Amino acid sequence: MAGSLRDMSPRVAFVTDSTAMLPREVADGRGIVVVALQVIVGATSYDEGADPDASPERIAAALREKTPVSTSRPSPTAFAEVYERAAAAGAESVLSVHLSSAVSGTFESAQLAARDASLPVQVVDTRQLGYATGYAVLSAADVADRGGSLEDAADAATSRAAASTSLFYVDTLEYLRRGGRIGAAAALLGSALSVKPLLTVADGRISMKEKVRTSERALGRLEELAVEAAGDGTVDVAVAHLSAVDRAEILAARLCTRLVDQLDGTDVTVGEVGAVIGAHVGPGMVAVVVAPR
Repeated sequence: MAGSLRDMSPRVAFVTDSTAMLPREVADGRGIVVVALQVIVGATSYDEGADPDASPERIAAALREKTPVSTSRPSPTAFAEVYERAAAAGAESVLSVHLSSAVSGTFESAQLAARDASLPVQVVDTRQLGYATGYAVLSAADVADRGGSLEDAADAATSRAAASTSLFYVDTLEYLRRGGRIGAAAALLGSALSVKPLLTVADGRISMKEKVRTSERALGRLEELAVEAAGDGTVDVAVAHLSAVDRAEILAARLCTRLVDQLDGTDVTVGEVGAVIGAHVGPGMVAVVVAPR
């Protein structure tokens, strides 16, 4: 777990999960506690982000070698312990912000723990993945820092997530099919036509956006779709990847150039997805998140 309860606002404590891709220094600096999901490689379970044996590189290698890889949500007990630590540290309430309930039981575990907590706990289902969840919890923390209530912070997280666009390219749909995150028919269609799928997160679920014939065209379309999503407003943009740093950095550089006004002096964030998301998308994945501020 990342984040220090000592640094939390005395009014609202913040909790998220390890798929939100918050760097440890950011979580610690904002007092956000990160609860780990688990990734199971072979017969061994690891906490995402806490165990070097569950690094993205290890997961990518295991997938290439066809070693069984699966994932598991945190238990309600794990959340209950965090919520009670927040209460003991003097928090008056907790905002717990998590990845989409349509792809993980993490939100449900947090809800179950919230019911018996000794302080008010509001759980937000962002209906998003990865960086989009991270931006949501950071927006909520910003509101609390300005004196906002628990409800104000929850509204900020929900609004930021709803306004965000998540798009990604995968080399194959097979890993998503194995994990039950996309239908077998869609995966078979992609394989049969030898297309390169562009996917999006719509209403909390992973769905097909477009199909293109080559990876180069797919990355080009990711760029165009990200620019369209940004529009004329001020945005945060992040590019994520699994074992595809060159692709990610090229895409980020292009977006930095094309969205210079919308970024308003900030950079495009580039990072490798954690073990849990990586287990479901496979090596070669590149994603872009556009989050209006």
